[in-house]
Amino acid sequence: MHDWLIVGAGFAGSVLAERIARVRGERVLLVDKRDHIGGNAYDGLNADGLMIHRYGPHIFHTNAKPVFDYLSDFTAWRPYEHRVLAEVDGQRVPIPINLDTINRLYGLDLDSEALKRWFAARAEPVAEIRTAEDVVVAAVGRELYEKFFQGYTRKQWGRDPSQLDKSVTARVPTRTDRDDRYFTDTYQAMPKHGYTAMFSAMLDHPNITLALDTDYRSLGRPARACRTVFTGPIDTYFDTCYGPLPYRSLRFEHVTRDVAWHQPVGVVNYPQSEDYTRVTEYKHLTGQSHPRTALTYEYPAAEGDPYYPIPCPEHQALFKRYERRALDERRVWFVGRLATYRYYNMDQIVGQALATFRRIEAQVPRRDGRSRPAPAEQAATGPA
Repeated sequence: MHDWLIVGAGFAGSVLAERIARVRGERVLLVDKRDHIGGNAYDGLNADGLMIHRYGPHIFHTNAKPVFDYLSDFTAWRPYEHRVLAEVDGQRVPIPINLDTINRLYGLDLDSEALKRWFAARAEPVAEIRTAEDVVVAAVGRELYEKFFQGYTRKQWGRDPSQLDKSVTARVPTRTDRDDRYFTDTYQAMPKHGYTAMFSAMLDHPNITLALDTDYRSLGRPARACRTVFTGPIDTYFDTCYGPLPYRSLRFEHVTRDVAWHQPVGVVNYPQSEDYTRVTEYKHLTGQSHPRTALTYEYPAAEGDPYYPIPCPEHQALFKRYERRALDERRVWFVGRLATYRYYNMDQIVGQALATFRRIEAQVPRRDGRSRPAPAEQAATGPA
């Protein structure tokens, strides 16, 4: 008999499995329906010996020192600052939009102050910024919105930006300097030996039992009667009783090319052309030396594994119905992107899992009786 059942061996489930096993000394059954650990961050060598990410590029970045320090217990790091180009009007220019983007695209020679005035002259006043379209148009105007954001967003989400929450485009800043890094976080690095190796180190504990290629619903009642951490889609936990929560999915085409390098940066976006949204070349990310190179083409899809909660008011209203029911679920904690129907970066999920563990420590007596008495156990959803 295990003390805890944890559903999902991605970041949220693995962090909580490690903390519960190592700190509390309790027995964990960690279950995943896939045949591997690591969730969407799973990586490994392809048939040609090139390291790839099976579910598209995962770039680690954070400003949270406690998160970086925690993961550093399980991996060494390779410094890496991510850079992205967008193919627009037949040119490849930096994204997020910066000084070089505008000067190259329009044949100008602006400095930072002149670019601020250039943006301001094109920005369209928006009384209340509510949608993804509003964010960009209010900042840089409609022409750049159409060149860089509208087509990409339509492909990615299957909806026009005017139908999506402002959070979709608020994640991508506009700069007036020449900083071409995609992220500006304090800590930017890749696990030196890959994400899978990091997860393996995290889960290497005698109190953790792994059950891969296993649907948790197939387990007998004794396994399911323990305390549970659930990191899967919250609607599936409740058998979609209020209807399915909508997600966007992805299809990945992994290829190997007989050249040392294919593109000058790790990712190239295609907002105006192609059915795919972006192409990733992994050797930029991994630092691997190899005479050939591995690429992944990403095609957004309406069906398939759930990747991105679709951010709009009606979907949030449906999620809130499930969340209210989850709050009444005793002895179950709902953690992670799918369980809380929010788009989180990897570091945010790790932070949420660590915060959930602190709540568990405060609420739940340890099996050995070392923690203080706790109030009634209840579900926990959302970030700390």
